[in-house]
Amino acid sequence: MKLEIIRKIIGGILLVSLISLIFFQPLQQYLSIPKSITVFEGQDYTFQKAAPVTAAIASHNTNITLNQGKKSVSVKANEYGKNEMLLEYAGIPIKKVDVRVLKDFRVLPGGQSIGVKLNTVGVLVVGHHLINTANGKKSPGEIAGIKVGDIITEINGSKIEKMTDVAPYVQSAGQDGKPLDLVISRESGKFTTKLTPLKDKGESTYKLGLYIRDSAAGIGTMTFVHPQSKKYGALGHVISDMDTKKPIVVEDGQIVRSTVTSIEKGSNGDPGEKLARFSSDHQIVGNIQKNSPFGIFGELNRDLKNGIMDKPLPIALSDQVKEGPAKILTVVNDDRVEEFDIEIVSTIPQKFPATKGMVIKVTDPKLLEKTGGIVQGMSGSPIIQNGKLVGAVTHVFVNDPTSGYGVHIEWMLNEAGINIYETPKEKAS
Repeated sequence: MKLEIIRKIIGGILLVSLISLIFFQPLQQYLSIPKSITVFEGQDYTFQKAAPVTAAIASHNTNITLNQGKKSVSVKANEYGKNEMLLEYAGIPIKKVDVRVLKDFRVLPGGQSIGVKLNTVGVLVVGHHLINTANGKKSPGEIAGIKVGDIITEINGSKIEKMTDVAPYVQSAGQDGKPLDLVISRESGKFTTKLTPLKDKGESTYKLGLYIRDSAAGIGTMTFVHPQSKKYGALGHVISDMDTKKPIVVEDGQIVRSTVTSIEKGSNGDPGEKLARFSSDHQIVGNIQKNSPFGIFGELNRDLKNGIMDKPLPIALSDQVKEGPAKILTVVNDDRVEEFDIEIVSTIPQKFPATKGMVIKVTDPKLLEKTGGIVQGMSGSPIIQNGKLVGAVTHVFVNDPTSGYGVHIEWMLNEAGINIYETPKEKAS
């Protein structure tokens, strides 16, 4: 019995000790220090430490230097390469931190309003319609198993690129009474089917019983331009078809300058919208090569300046973005890019690409008065914090138009095919 009591007392003491240890500040700081740090040339990385803990560079490589205070250590990235930092307590090594210094990397921030014209791969099926035949109402497309969101890529062995390619095959097959051999692209993969065109009573033309579309257009905001390659990223989210709600599979496309003509102000439950028109010269400023969850991407064929930040800025990786004040660049009148205040309410230091990395809130009185917050067409507006490009506006909260999501710039650059992570080689110590 006494032995059981002693065990309980010892167990209680150990439990209290463990709980105390968890809340012990030096331990908390130790656990919060990452096992690896990535930073760009010329930038600093600061972390908190307990007073008795000291930091030292593991090798004689001078690509990083340390500045130590009583409560923090600042890692200064001098040049491209790798190194190790050792944390010691009373002369005893307690943790090793890998330090990776990336080459200095900068991009031009955007903010310009752009017009977007997308051409789909094949023709997109956006609906069915019934044909009033002598044998009743029928949709040949539905009978053939074609669904909304499917893409017709081939007819009778020939590639289909636009709507005008379809009509000659339909009329010829209808007159001959032969079915069309279709190749259909669907999210689950490709398949073939046969479709026999029909015609309405009293009409002479044959029909598929499908509503189809081969292009889409809209407006958005430029996020960044890589000055060396002319690659760009915009919008920060995928473009979906307005009828099918599915991402548009892009064959090609163009971006042009656009002018904001007015703003429909947002309110709770009713997101606002930028009303804009393509610039009168319809001058193409770039192509569209990809439509992904992180935006649209391609290459510019001419310079595109925003007029207020026309020098390349460094970027921040996802773990370097902090909660607090920031700014966005966007257009709310004509084609003039302006700077507005926002707050980064929360940010997630993501290790893998994800579209929702930040929650942001508009705080600028001028922008709130003009738009009510974030409106459609503002997607892609670059987010600037402490002189660095950190991300882009993506979505508005329907029930709170002053707030919305942002995507980290790291993932947009990755989608654009721009490598910021050149692997540093070990240097002789």
